[in-house]
Amino acid sequence: MYTFGYFWLVILAILGAINSSQADLQLNFYAKTCPKAEEIVQDYVHEHIPNAPSLAATLIRMHFHDCFVRGCDASILLNFTSSSGNQTEKIAIPNQTVRGFDFIDRVKGLVEAECPGVVSCADIIALVARDSIVVTGGPFWRVPTGRRDGQISNAPEALTNIPAPFFNFTQLQTSFANKGLDLRDLVLLSGAHTIGIAHCFPGFSNRLYNFSGILGNQDPSLDSEYAANLKARKCKTINDTTTIVEMDPGSFRTFDLSYYRLLLKRRGLFQSDAALITSSTTLSYINQLLQGSLLNFYQEFALSMEKMGRIEVKTGSSGEIRKHCAFVNS
Repeated sequence: MYTFGYFWLVILAILGAINSSQADLQLNFYAKTCPKAEEIVQDYVHEHIPNAPSLAATLIRMHFHDCFVRGCDASILLNFTSSSGNQTEKIAIPNQTVRGFDFIDRVKGLVEAECPGVVSCADIIALVARDSIVVTGGPFWRVPTGRRDGQISNAPEALTNIPAPFFNFTQLQTSFANKGLDLRDLVLLSGAHTIGIAHCFPGFSNRLYNFSGILGNQDPSLDSEYAANLKARKCKTINDTTTIVEMDPGSFRTFDLSYYRLLLKRRGLFQSDAALITSSTTLSYINQLLQGSLLNFYQEFALSMEKMGRIEVKTGSSGEIRKHCAFVNS
């Protein structure tokens, strides 16, 4: 009996260790230590995002990019310092077009004024991302809090871990699986591209001018009429780094299902968008979403966002609560 009981104690301990980081996140984590924290975040978002609604897309992208590198620990916010000697995630190619760092800093400043050293930058990113989408008319999702901030940020890790716009289906599947996300999550989280914008280069101009590394080649999986329009009106050269293109033309300010309809018309902007219809599994998920209601999409998207927000989180005594989001505590 002792051996049997001891065996189950060991199993429970292992399971507890596996789930501890997720278990330590909880809704209203700051209810006693900083009861106004989430209200402060929400009020600031409601005051400023309606005046700059395009920030909602970049803030949810920041959350995504943060979680895919060392987990949701605000490592994306850290600046280079001579003491660390590391070029941080901020300067990595995938993050060079991420905006909103100053927005996060201002929210952090307000929260710090209310409760110094209590609320993490990682939680602020997660809350701001959610509230920004909601205030622009998109879906609500639960944000359990209690994340702590990481103390390491390396640019090469961002390049390695963040899914690239030129990824094929197999690369996407592997990238998401490495973070505990499945193919349904891949389809649903890609749905945030409905409010996305992209730069011609390095985002997708290779599909127009240099597909497969052959100059003059156009990606045959991209609708030819759409490609011709992009060349004529948007990305007139392969190296255009300034022109911005809507990922869901005509509907990019509305969090809806039209992104998926464009995929079926072979008008996904990135190769990674087009890749979603190359698998029978993800294509089936897309068709299911399109046959369902917008509310159903919102509910499913919410579940995947909450799941993403739990990736490799630091809780308890791991990490720290940064005083300033761009720097580790001295």
